[in-house]
Amino acid sequence: MKPLPAALDDPAWLHGESVFTTLRTRAGQALHWPAHRHRLEQSCAALGLPAPDPELPSMTKDPWGLARVTVTRHGTFFSQRPLSPGPRPRTGVHVRLTSVQVHPQLAGHKTGNYLPSRLAAQEADGAFEAWMQDTAGHLADGSRTSPLLDLGGEWVVPAGGLPGITRALFLSAMAFTTRQVHVSELGHVRAAWICGSGVGVVPVARLDLPVGPRTLPVRWPDVADPALRWPDDS
Repeated sequence: MKPLPAALDDPAWLHGESVFTTLRTRAGQALHWPAHRHRLEQSCAALGLPAPDPELPSMTKDPWGLARVTVTRHGTFFSQRPLSPGPRPRTGVHVRLTSVQVHPQLAGHKTGNYLPSRLAAQEADGAFEAWMQDTAGHLADGSRTSPLLDLGGEWVVPAGGLPGITRALFLSAMAFTTRQVHVSELGHVRAAWICGSGVGVVPVARLDLPVGPRTLPVRWPDVADPALRWPDDS
């Protein structure tokens, strides 16, 4: 066995005692940092961690980037990397509903306790995204994005997961409902999207359910905000 590095001998790394957010950057500018900071502040207060630093450092001027802000009991930490997910999936993406359950107390916070999302991604078995459930069989969240559904012609945000910033930005001028969505309702979904800083708002073309796969209409939204677009768009 190798000795544990001193830097990892800390609750933040041993037990996931941290919260974080990832936000998109565009040519050196952070997009919607106040919304991300507000969510971080709420999570820090709920979990007994210090408030995040209010200001971001200077950004590298990548055409597209992802910045990560992590808060532990030792303070606020920052990293940034280029964002290059490849060509836009014009025909939509493949999503699989998995058997993995979100943490009943931590699902509303983006913490270092990330194991459910990793397990769901493994169960996705090649799908672009994995959806997770709560203990009562409701759709709760994605492994790395937030789900958005068209049910009966109504925008529906499934309750029980992380309050997604990208999804909230997209819906900011629309009427929508936030409620529990039992997985049995997914057979009646008219269309679906995944929303996240790394991808924007992306339509789901195929949804794998326990009863079998569903093909959904691909409807790319007309968006101007660079935080909502696929990153390879000019």
